[in-house]
Amino acid sequence: MKMKNMLYGLGILTAGVGVGTAVGLLYAPQSGRKTRKLISRAAEDGADYVATRSREIRRQAEDAFERGKDLAIKLVA
Repeated sequence: MKMKNMLYGLGILTAGVGVGTAVGLLYAPQSGRKTRKLISRAAEDGADYVATRSREIRRQAEDAFERGKDLAIKLVA
C-alpha cells in the first residue's frame, strides 16, 4: 500500500512539474527555438528524475523484501 501511494505521489509530482513547466514556457517571452529547447531539456530532466526515483524505489522494495524474508525464516526456524 505504501509503495502504491509513493508511486501515485511521484506521478502527481511529475505531472505537476510538466504542467508548470509548460505553462511557464508558454508565457515566457522567448523565441520558438529557445522555447522548444527548454521544453526538450525539461522533458529529459523529468525522464531522468523518474528513472532515478524508480531505481531507488525498486532498491528499497528489494531491501524490504529481503528483510521480510529473513524475518520469516527466523520466525519459522
